[in-house]
Amino acid sequence: MRAALSVLDGPPRFLLLCSFLIPLGSFMVLPFMSVFLHERLGMGLGTVGVVLAGASLVQFSGGIVGGALADRFGLRRTMLWALTIRTAGFAGLLLALRWPLLSVGALILTCCGAALYLPANKAYLVHGVDDEHRPAFLSAGNAALNAGMAVGPLIAGPFVLSSPGWLFVAVTALFVLVTAGHTRLPDAGGERGPGPEAGGRSLLSGVAALPFAANALAFYLYFHFQHFLAVYAVERASSAFYSLVLLLCFTLVIVVQPLASGLIRRMPYATALALGFTGLAAGMAVLSAGTRPALLAGGTLITLGDIVLFLKNDLEALRRSPRSDAVVFGQQRLAAGLGACAGGVLGGQLYGLTEHAGDAGWFWLLAAVQCLVLPAVLPAFRDRTPHSHPHETPTPIRTTKEH
Repeated sequence: MRAALSVLDGPPRFLLLCSFLIPLGSFMVLPFMSVFLHERLGMGLGTVGVVLAGASLVQFSGGIVGGALADRFGLRRTMLWALTIRTAGFAGLLLALRWPLLSVGALILTCCGAALYLPANKAYLVHGVDDEHRPAFLSAGNAALNAGMAVGPLIAGPFVLSSPGWLFVAVTALFVLVTAGHTRLPDAGGERGPGPEAGGRSLLSGVAALPFAANALAFYLYFHFQHFLAVYAVERASSAFYSLVLLLCFTLVIVVQPLASGLIRRMPYATALALGFTGLAAGMAVLSAGTRPALLAGGTLITLGDIVLFLKNDLEALRRSPRSDAVVFGQQRLAAGLGACAGGVLGGQLYGLTEHAGDAGWFWLLAAVQCLVLPAVLPAFRDRTPHSHPHETPTPIRTTKEH
């Protein structure tokens, strides 16, 4: 891992720093949006839920548009557009303190910016990197992202309701600086015009079916945990203990995924899927006990399972698809968005039924059963003619794959 990252020059190092700063700024605001919209701006909880669900769907699934734009107009240019849009969104939240109706549009803008940025960011980070080192680069980016997500709420928590104006000013200023830094990145391939595959191809052409389906399923199951652990844990422990569980999960991703990236790369895909979904199943089952040790242990097992699944699915999609890296990452984000949306909608119905029956622990047991049963359908999505990724040796940065 350390040897792989030692070859990083200025632009990738800057992108890794931004992979920390961007979620740091975002998570100084976004985790508190339900509280801000409800308590500060007076929205009903039903309306808040609809707004947040729509924003999440845009942020995840919009990645496929971001990948297509990066493929057509270039990685650097797309990142600049995305950051400009996201900066405008955070500035809009500041204006929403005076005109509350602006808050929904501002939130959607921030999510559109995130959707456009991530595929181009990942593609820029790994272009010119051989297959052996790609897992280290991707996992380093994921570690930086999770570190920002962990630190942001800790910084902003005391200020989100007492001084939201200053908070929004600080986040907007941070995004202005990050955007300015991106203007100094060297041009990536495709900046001079559309790549050779940019015209006449649909957003889903060349999709690697099995990694796409496996990613959607992994996010569907993970968002049972993401959406509903809070209400389950706070009732049985406390909000502070719930924060501790989240901090543990973030720390595991930051520490374990980079260390395990080489092993995950070498692992057969079928083995990675089996280990990942088994980890999810074990974690969900442990959570059903509802005790504090069970919350910590369950969160640990689920996170370890997802460390394997999320990284391996991306690596397999890159290896199997003939499309550019940015398009592949966009397709994988679409899968994540569909899975996350389904997890929220169907998981919410299931949680409501078990809670109404008097024991929400059954929710986690039923989720564990799904983790074991649903992966059985994945072989139906097996690619008939998988493609190998062409990057066997480092090559100049570009946005399309050569055949």
